[in-house]
This record gives sequence, structure tokens and C-alpha cells, in this order.
Amino acid sequence: MIRFEGISKIYSTDVVLKNINWEIKKGEKVGLVGSNGAGKSTQFKILIGEEEQTSGTIIKEGNPKIAHLKQEFDCNLNFSVRQELESSFKEIQIVAIKLLEIENKMKSLDIKKHSGELEIFVNQLAKYQAKFEALGGYKMQSDVEKILPKLGFSMEDADKLVGNFSGGWQMKVALGKIILQKPDLLLLDEPTNHLDLDTIFWLEEYLSSLKIAVVIISHDRYFLDKLCKKIIFVDRGTSEIYNGNYSFFIEQKSLNEESQNKAYQLQQKEIEIQKRYIDRFRASATRSSQAKSREKQLTKISKIEAPRANSKSPVFNFPECPRSGRLVLNIKNLCHSFEDKILFLDVNLKISSGEKIAILGPNGCGKSTLLKIIMKKISPEVGEINLGKHNIIPSYYEQNQAEALSLEERVIDLIFAKSPEWSQKKVRTFLGGFGFQNETVFKYIKQLSGGEKARLALALMIINPSNFLLLDEPTNHLDLQSKENLELAIKNYKGSSLIISHDRYFISKVANRIVEIKDSNLFSYDGNYEYFLEKTQSHKKV
Repeated sequence: MIRFEGISKIYSTDVVLKNINWEIKKGEKVGLVGSNGAGKSTQFKILIGEEEQTSGTIIKEGNPKIAHLKQEFDCNLNFSVRQELESSFKEIQIVAIKLLEIENKMKSLDIKKHSGELEIFVNQLAKYQAKFEALGGYKMQSDVEKILPKLGFSMEDADKLVGNFSGGWQMKVALGKIILQKPDLLLLDEPTNHLDLDTIFWLEEYLSSLKIAVVIISHDRYFLDKLCKKIIFVDRGTSEIYNGNYSFFIEQKSLNEESQNKAYQLQQKEIEIQKRYIDRFRASATRSSQAKSREKQLTKISKIEAPRANSKSPVFNFPECPRSGRLVLNIKNLCHSFEDKILFLDVNLKISSGEKIAILGPNGCGKSTLLKIIMKKISPEVGEINLGKHNIIPSYYEQNQAEALSLEERVIDLIFAKSPEWSQKKVRTFLGGFGFQNETVFKYIKQLSGGEKARLALALMIINPSNFLLLDEPTNHLDLQSKENLELAIKNYKGSSLIISHDRYFISKVANRIVEIKDSNLFSYDGNYEYFLEKTQSHKKV
């Protein structure tokens, strides 16, 4: 259906894409993966015509219709759900507005005085009604009513303002608008960002039911595993194709790299042997012809490419944590509300040393509020929240911590402010572990990308030793390799952790206990994420 052949994209300061080759067939669901800055979103922009490739060819068979669901949902918050869905039919909307104008003019017309004008309006009305029908206006209304329940909206919801719904529901409206246009190819850029688990489950099921081709940029590994049967890996401007899901890609990529490394080492060893023979017998009266023959063969050998070193990713080495007492946190009879909503009603929770707890629950249920109450950024209405008495040192990463950094500060100065006794060499070495190399340490915060800000915020949290981590969506903006490194760091961390995350793969790797917020209460499951799913029996209960 669509094929990229030798696509490159060169900016004045950077080569983003060098040689991209891949194909999307009808109905395929494909994952487009790679580190931040690898050029994934650039390929989407080239596909939809927002940018032009520097070289290469895009072949489109049958002029397929392409739709793009961006990270920032394109919704008018002042429209009703029905109006917003209908707004995807732009031509029909223009005719509908014209019909409304004519009808309003007819209502305000004095028929006795202006009978001639009435006839004109009646003719215009007939003309635009015919056009409305020809464009499929009545079918549009039917299509909108059919898609509402598929998106999870009731008929009563259809007349409520889009702005009254959460981000997850707004995503459904934005997706519904696109599906109503009947595209042949759907492009999704980080569609699970900021969605709660319920909505992610819904999105997986909904996309699975679609018969159209879908290309997904995502750092959600469970999501990619569930939906994609092909992975396109983008690294340093080139692409590799893996015919399988994300887990297959990881396994096969590792095997390929291992095989290539072995072949490369063997070839280098053989080349070295041949070079030594040539050097030894080049001037020999009896063996010089053999040496020359081997030298000629050496120039013709097909060289195996040296394995590419993995791109630098943050190391996330937590400092050695001080020992603490067994009781880390004790919450007793907590009651708290936000506006008219009761978040917690007489809840209790104890955390022991070494526990790594993931807090789950839908958006708006109070997960972030709970961490703020523990850190005394919010006072509880009722109840006691106490850290353990024996050397509990908390360290807190807020969900918007990256955005809260001072824009006019430089990266290196923020680290010096936290650890003024460090030498510049130590600071630069520390920052190097988080992907800040060479002159990038002197960048101002306002010059950093979202991923760079997130890495810096985590670095600032890690500097000082602690034994109780409170992390609110720590994987937001991190690429897949960075997530894996953070998983490893938390698994090796000797202290306790309380983590909010919607990344199921991340939760499954780091949590040994799950706490679910539901119906203003806390429900504890003494096991990992898979144990939690097993006990709740159905993801609909998440």
C-alpha cells in the first residue's frame, strides 16, 4: 500500500534519516520504534506531507487516505461530543451551517410582506437539502450515532461538552473523528501517553477490531506486543524490519547482534592471521608469490561490519541507600476529598522496608494526591500519615517535575546547586551517565527536549542518597532503552519504592506489591502485576 525507498531527511545542523526502507500493507499493524530523536515522528510528517524528504521515494498504491492521531488531541473543548464528531465531515458541515442560516431567515420573515423572498428561501432550502443528502449528511448522523457506543459514550454523553471529559475520553473523541473519515492508514504517535489502564485496555481492543492499516509510535511495550505483528526499528538514520511483535524484535535483535559480533570477531582474527603471513613472507624468495596472492584475496574479501555500539542512555545508578527501620510508612484512617469528589474514605496502608509498590487506578482517583499527602505538600482532611521513626529518607519525583525546572538555569549549574562540594569533572561525569555529553551540560533548561528534562529531573532526584523513593510517572518521555535502565536501577535499589505508572511492562518488572485505588479505598495485592491481574480476573476491574 505504501513503501519508503531510500528516504533521507537532512536539516542544516543534523542528518535525521539516512536510508529508510519499509513497506506497509493493507490491514497491517506495525510498530515504529527507536530512541528519542531517531526520526520516528519525522517519518510521520513526511508521510502526511507536513515535511518533504531530502531524497528517496514514497510509493503509494491507489492513493490511500492517511489519518494522523497526534500526541496533542485535536478537539474543540467547547463543542458537544456529537458536534465534535460531526466536525470531521467538513463539506457536510458547511452545507449544514448554510441550511441553518436559511431556516433562521425563514423563521424571522414576515410572509405577508415578503412572499417573494419566501419563495427564494424555499428554493435555496431545497437546493441545500439535496446537496446535504448527496454528500451523505443523513448517513453522517447515523454513522456518528453508531460510533458513539463503540467509543464508550452514551446517547446522553453525546450532548455534553468535550471539555467536561478527561484526557482519555478526549482521545476517544479525537480517534472517533479520524475513524469516521474512513482512512486506509492510521498513524498513532504515543497514543497511550497520559491514559489510565482502563482506557489503554479499551484502545487495544478497539484498534484490534479495526481492519485498516495502523502504524504506531509507542514506548508502551505491552501495547506494541498486543497489537503489532511487524516492528520497524529506526537507529542512526537507518531502518531494520522484524516480522513479529515487540518481544520477538527484542529477542531477534539480540541474537542478530550476537551473531554479527561472533562473525566479525572470527573474520578479524582470520584477517590478522593473513596479514601476519603476508608481512612475514612478502620478501621471501620461495613464498612471495603466495603472500601476494593472499594480499590480493584480502582486498577482495567482503568485510563484515563492526557491531554498532548501543546509543548512550541514562544509567540511573542510585547511590547506596542508608539503612532504615522495618516500618517505612503508616497511613491511618485517611479521609480526603477534592472539590465534590471523595478520594479516600477511612483508608489504611503500611509499607515495610524493601517493598516496591505500584499504585494503580483510573485518572482522577487520587494517586498523585496520595503521594503529595505523604510528602506533606497537601494536608489531609482527616487521618494520620507518618513516616517510620528510624532513619526514613524519602526522595520524591513529581509527575510534572521536568516541567517545574527553572528555564533560565543551565544543566550543570543545577547539579552544582545540589552538590556544591563536587568538582566540575565529577559533575560532568555524573551528567554523562544521563546523556549530557560535552557542551550539552552548558545548555539552558529552556533549550532541552521533554526527554532531556525528564532525564535531568531524575538525575537531580538521584544525587542525594535516600531509602524511600516516591515516583509519579517516572517513565514519561523516556525512550525504551532508558526505561529498561530505570527498571534495572529500581530492581537493584535496596530501599523501598512507591510508584505511580501506567506502563504495565515497567510495573511488571519492578513491583512486588500492587495497591489499587477503587471506590475511595485502597486494595492491596501481595504479588506482582501478573498476580494482580489473576486475582482481579478481568482487566475491566482494573
